[in-house]
Amino acid sequence: MSGFMKMFGGGKSKEKAPTPQEGIQRLRETEEMLMKKSDFLEKKIELELTTAKTFARNKDKKRVALQALKRKKRYEKQLQQIDGTLSTIEFQREALENASTNTEVLKVMGVAANAMKAAHKELDVDKVHDLMDDVAEQHELADEISSAISTQVGFGDPVDDDDLMAELEELEQEQLDQDLLNVAGPETDNLPSVPTAEPVGAATVKAKSKVEEDDEMKELAAWAT
Repeated sequence: MSGFMKMFGGGKSKEKAPTPQEGIQRLRETEEMLMKKSDFLEKKIELELTTAKTFARNKDKKRVALQALKRKKRYEKQLQQIDGTLSTIEFQREALENASTNTEVLKVMGVAANAMKAAHKELDVDKVHDLMDDVAEQHELADEISSAISTQVGFGDPVDDDDLMAELEELEQEQLDQDLLNVAGPETDNLPSVPTAEPVGAATVKAKSKVEEDDEMKELAAWAT
């Protein structure tokens, strides 16, 4: 931890402490370096394991296989240490990133709070209440003016609704009486006249009978002579 403190300007150093962004960048660079070393160690471990397998069955070369296994164990221990270091650095980087984010958020909130204070300095609560009262009063006055303008204006006494209803009922009664008279007693001038002439069809039948009778009389007279 002392190494990390020195890296970020801690301890007794009088150097200026790095900003959160600078600290995050350095941690990322360290992570990249350790990951490259981790990849290198994994390849070395694989190589030593291959060497050990190659000479494991050769009695003359067993010593070589043992040395390869020893180096493999050493590399594995270094790799384990690097993995732990990477976990620590990752945790520290995430914490620093969160702290940086929180710092920026607090700065923005501070700016907003100052802006709100500046805006409120120009506003007086009593003046705001007075202004709202004036607005309400003007609305009420506008309603009264609109009501006065919309009221019908006439000359003379106002018309009584009861008188209007009575007059309407009289008109309805007169119309009803007129309808009853038209139904009960229609005028005689409108009745159809009684026909005085003989119907055309009856005269034709009578003339035909007269002709037939004359013909029969002529036939009788001829037979008698």
